[in-house]
Amino acid sequence: MNVMASLDREVLSRLAARRLARVHSIADFRDAARRVMPRMVFNYVDGGSGSESTLRENEAAFERIRLVSAAPANVAARSQEITLFGRKLPTPLIVAPLGLASSFWTKGELTLARAAAKHGIPFVLSNNASVTLDEAMAAGSGPKWFQLYTPPSRDATKEWARRVKEAGYEAIEVTVDTLVPSRRLRDMRAGFTMPFAWTPRKFLDVALHPEWAARIGPHGAPRPSLMFALPWGVDGAADMRTRLTPALDWDLLRWFRDEWKGTLIVKGLADPRAAKIALDSGMDAVVISNHGGRQLDGAIATIDILPEFVAEVGGKMPILIDSGFRSGTDVVKALALGATAVQLGRAMAYAVATAGEAGAVRALDIVRGELDTAMALCGVTRIADLTPALIRRVAR
Repeated sequence: MNVMASLDREVLSRLAARRLARVHSIADFRDAARRVMPRMVFNYVDGGSGSESTLRENEAAFERIRLVSAAPANVAARSQEITLFGRKLPTPLIVAPLGLASSFWTKGELTLARAAAKHGIPFVLSNNASVTLDEAMAAGSGPKWFQLYTPPSRDATKEWARRVKEAGYEAIEVTVDTLVPSRRLRDMRAGFTMPFAWTPRKFLDVALHPEWAARIGPHGAPRPSLMFALPWGVDGAADMRTRLTPALDWDLLRWFRDEWKGTLIVKGLADPRAAKIALDSGMDAVVISNHGGRQLDGAIATIDILPEFVAEVGGKMPILIDSGFRSGTDVVKALALGATAVQLGRAMAYAVATAGEAGAVRALDIVRGELDTAMALCGVTRIADLTPALIRRVAR
């Protein structure tokens, strides 16, 4: 039995390594993930809300932004190093929170944390994780942040802050753009739910993807166990919608600012006017985000609204950004427009689904390499030298 189990692990490892050898971009990772994951799980990762117009706009916006190359230039010595919240980071990248990452790969949250640690960048543990706070904290030595979906009960919110602090997390990202659940049609059509609810159609979907089944199956159906770690003082404990408060306003965030003494980041802002409120309310940073196109259908692309946030803040607080980033060139565009750092979400999900920790490490290698190339060809040797002068907008 142990021999067979060992053989199974060896076969799975070889299959993942073979896929990884054919990957040279985040687009390649997406193609590989689509083949290996059950359709319902891939659609959960890949899909957006409603007509998915926000999803499409996020990517289209990058195509409307062009870079100005520079030559000749001396770019022999280049550095991607930045300082964020007093900590030096080797590159302006952050692994964004990914809900239910253990449906991509066995204990996917831990593979992401270890990959981030190998690159020396922050990893943000999702509130929808399938691992514990302590497990994620022990996965690699890199900086750890926690994403919080604010519950209806303030006592439960305080308890989250206490547990996160005791576990050693440096920062909390309060996600504010999920006041109500969105209509994600791909998930609705597939009957994809958290926790999983099995049906004959889902069993068939899994049976058609035996590698995923062999890897995930022995651990049971993925479940956002961390979300259910506290009795949040609400009825309908099996329904995640009852665990998110629709009454999340600036008064609540200011109250939480007093409760949490560490770095506090507001994630999910799309209105530039909110940046000044966040600054005045004592927040340490904001994340411009449309939840990767998974919440408001028809929303503006984050890269398009970024310059207005920069104008509002005036360099007085870090501005992080996510949604639609698929390459190091995309990252350069955001940095040139004033972002401090970029959070990578779906790109990392595709990578983990393709080859686990090795895939996640490789994805970060690719993005960092593309970022370095774009900087050099733009005649830039430091992140601080990326400015709007390198940007041109074109009609599409």
